Amino acid sequence: MRNYGRKILTTAVFGLAFAVPLCVTLVLTDAGSAVSKPRESETKPAAAKTHRLVLQINTDDPTVMRALISTSLNLPKYYRETKQDFSIEIVAYNAGIHMFRVDTSPVKELLKVVQALTPDIRFVVCEATKLGMERGEGHPISFIDNVELVPNGPGRIIELQEAGWSYIRS
Repeated sequence: MRNYGRKILTTAVFGLAFAVPLCVTLVLTDAGSAVSKPRESETKPAAAKTHRLVLQINTDDPTVMRALISTSLNLPKYYRETKQDFSIEIVAYNAGIHMFRVDTSPVKELLKVVQALTPDIRFVVCEATKLGMERGEGHPISFIDNVELVPNGPGRIIELQEAGWSYIRS
């Protein structure tokens, strides 16, 4: 019987060794703190990220222009399918401004399609290049509809990159 008493005593001591700290912890802590609370990011819907891309064109190569147009059509399509916002700005400088010229663009019909399918695309031309071409050719240069001028094409690309825009060189 003596052995039996030791077993009971040992069991009781071990039981108290675990029960006492557990009871003290429960008494000292708020019962609600044990309930898992959702993180703040889980309670608010995630802010929709707007993807912004700047593409540059500085060559009069029609193949490069078509590749750039393909990119400017496919990426917005991809992001629309995933329900994400997407903006594109195409910046033309040097020989690349031929892409948007009424008289020399080999892709002006394709650009109309781009504008129809992706209305939030922005076409931008370097004014410094335009002025240099006008001086060299001796007449004003006209562009397709919805082309905007910026003082400096490469400078515009730098500004957009510094503002967080992604950059893909064609």
